[in-house]
Amino acid sequence: MMLDKASPGALVPHNPLQLMSRIYKYVLPDVRRELAFWREKASAIPDPELRKQAIASMTSKQFHCEGGAVYAAANLPARHVLIPLIVAFQTISDYLDNLCDRSTSLDPQDFRRLHQSMLDAVDPTATPGEYYAFRSEQDDGQYLLDLVRTCQACIRQLPSYAQVVPQVRVWVGLYGDLQVFKHIRLDLREPSLLQWWDRHKADYGDVYWNEFAAATGSTLGVFALFLAATQSSLPTQTEQRIAKAYFPYVCGLHILLDYLIDQEEDRLGGDLNFCFYYDNPDSAFDRIAYVAEQARRSVEPLENASFHRMIIEGLLALYLSDPKVRNQREVRGVSRKLMKNSPLTRLFFWINSVWIRKAF
Repeated sequence: MMLDKASPGALVPHNPLQLMSRIYKYVLPDVRRELAFWREKASAIPDPELRKQAIASMTSKQFHCEGGAVYAAANLPARHVLIPLIVAFQTISDYLDNLCDRSTSLDPQDFRRLHQSMLDAVDPTATPGEYYAFRSEQDDGQYLLDLVRTCQACIRQLPSYAQVVPQVRVWVGLYGDLQVFKHIRLDLREPSLLQWWDRHKADYGDVYWNEFAAATGSTLGVFALFLAATQSSLPTQTEQRIAKAYFPYVCGLHILLDYLIDQEEDRLGGDLNFCFYYDNPDSAFDRIAYVAEQARRSVEPLENASFHRMIIEGLLALYLSDPKVRNQREVRGVSRKLMKNSPLTRLFFWINSVWIRKAF
């Protein structure tokens, strides 16, 4: 099948009802089938710690794959490639995040080698390596290797991937840097992140260091480039326009919202949280609202800008409706203000709640 075959299904949805209809009718069922496949693979991992973290990553972070696969709704004929690719790539990300967060190691070499798998996953010419070389747990029954190979096989079916791959590598490299710096020894984390920021801040003068770091933790830009690469003839500089539109604001909003709702559990766990670096809840609201508004403006020049705008409003609705918000008074206040700022976010919130009642 031609990935960009002209058909009604290939038309990008331009309103929330169209988008949500595709998500619940086509995208979510396919995502859950993919996750069921990988969960079965994870259940067969010989090493008990690796098995535990692989299963836990899919249990607690399933919505990451579901949210990322929304990009397949913009080209339904390509979903047989995009959804397995996005689910496999996001599953690697979530699995490695669990391994590093709950690690038996604080070794930056270990974290760097683990995340080499993500760089290999987006390079169809790469030969997968020994990703567990610097940790005691190693026997995953080729689980991580199979995820990498699945990504590579899907990428080989994207007609314009050669055009987007340089930017994909940049973002995946930054993601790996973040995961190393935020998981090393506690007293080294903030100094390492600040030194890293010093190397990049000239390019991002109106964001704070914690907002840049948050942006590097998002996979949304990569998924937007996967979607673009489904076209057989990608207009010149499309990848540069997507890069400018998504980073740092769309990607930053994504992860700042994630950290916003996770503050209580991160305090209890002693984990790094980029929202802790704001002076108070009012400051957090002001900055996240600023990033959200800049994200909206940044996607306006893109082709099918309405689709990318719906991604932004959907992000806000998804995170601000999370049950974690209700149990944190200060976060609840910030969430109400952010929701109040956007009628489209409130519409997504309502549509989502209606569809969930119908589906479940």
